[in-house]
Amino acid sequence: MKKGLVIVGLCVALTAMAQNKDGGISTKMLDEIQKENALQASDKALLNAIAGNAIDDLAKNHQNAKALDTHFSIETKKQSITDQKSSGRCWMFSGLNVLRSDFNLRTDSLTVEFSQAYLFFWDQLEKANLMLQGCIDNGKKPIDDLRVQFFFHYPINDGGTFCGVADLAEKYGLVPTEVMPESYSTDNTSKARALIASKLREFGLQLREMVQKDKKAATIEKAKTRMLGQIYHMLQLTMGVPPQTFTYAFKNENGKTVGEAKEYTPQSFYKEVVGQQLNGTFIMVMNDPRREYYKTYEVELDRHTYDGHNWKYVNLPMDDIEEMAINALKAGHKLYSSYDVAKMLDRKRGYADTENFDYGSLFGTTFGMDKAERISTFDSGSTHAMTLTAVDLDKKGKATKWKVENSWGATWGQQGCLIMTDRWLRDYMFRLVVPNEFVTPKVKQAWQTAPVMVMPEDPLFQMDE
Repeated sequence: MKKGLVIVGLCVALTAMAQNKDGGISTKMLDEIQKENALQASDKALLNAIAGNAIDDLAKNHQNAKALDTHFSIETKKQSITDQKSSGRCWMFSGLNVLRSDFNLRTDSLTVEFSQAYLFFWDQLEKANLMLQGCIDNGKKPIDDLRVQFFFHYPINDGGTFCGVADLAEKYGLVPTEVMPESYSTDNTSKARALIASKLREFGLQLREMVQKDKKAATIEKAKTRMLGQIYHMLQLTMGVPPQTFTYAFKNENGKTVGEAKEYTPQSFYKEVVGQQLNGTFIMVMNDPRREYYKTYEVELDRHTYDGHNWKYVNLPMDDIEEMAINALKAGHKLYSSYDVAKMLDRKRGYADTENFDYGSLFGTTFGMDKAERISTFDSGSTHAMTLTAVDLDKKGKATKWKVENSWGATWGQQGCLIMTDRWLRDYMFRLVVPNEFVTPKVKQAWQTAPVMVMPEDPLFQMDE
């Protein structure tokens, strides 16, 4: 036998051995799978249908496709719908929607839309600093350490929570949309974000080297400042220059200018339209059935600014969350809320219901995990923030359906809004920000207890996008 044939034969034998270890798909196992799952004549029509059509179109439950009831017994005042376009800034759009609604509610006539581009500029610079300082703080740890990997894996992102809106607005103020409008890169964030992330990883390695060589703290700080200057320059080129002063006149709901134009700084404008510090005026609550209820939890490193606030929340049953939401809506307050929005969503109608699609019948199986199991296995979690605006109550005062303002443009769904059944909300809602005056005494008491620290790698603690 030729030497080449011997080598080939040996390679084939070794490959066969490697692919027949316990736990692999053996020939016997594959034969059993194929025999038990051979397509029947009745399956061929399904194969042809599924191969040539969208799964959602075939699984749509037409018994659930009746005309939508758009009446709500409790509904807050309508406002213009925003559009985050190709960005992951839903948390910012929802948070700023709440702030402008509160301003309108307080003045009873004046309207304003805040610049998302302005606050996003500072969000990205602050996240860059959070990453670089994290590399310094953990500079002595090996590169494969869990915390070091966290900073290099996610050096910067679009996502966030309402805590970020509070910290950033308090620190940098707010400006109207007209003063700093959207740019291509704020509407379409992926390319600029990727370039900035690459630069941050490069800078992070340099800072780690300085720490490991025991450079003086002042020297490292100077280097970090220079690095942040480069990031600032990139942000200016992609988003524009944040204004330091501007002139602005408010308008009423009919678009008519009210009063004379005044000169503002972002900080003085924030004081006029918000009127107080946001931190301390709200509590974030969450429904996580894996964990004990009426306990406070805090997510390590889940913040926007290095010197800001980690995301802290009280874990509650959905009954408690709905009670506070209903009371706030009755008083005219819109609320920041977040969901696993893609699950069972009829995008064409802007309607979310657990009965919208019957995937089980289509594939001859069941999808039986409950909410806790879906969270634990990364099958579900908070993915998108929207602004809760309305609820419909039955004669007993129980919610039957809810409505949110979305940030996907005014032509999407129900004139830019999403209607969701109560059963869907209980399965796929996760976070709600509640103003202090609507927080129940039991929840306030839980908020005052020392929080249990949880890790950002947990499947539920991804940022809203």
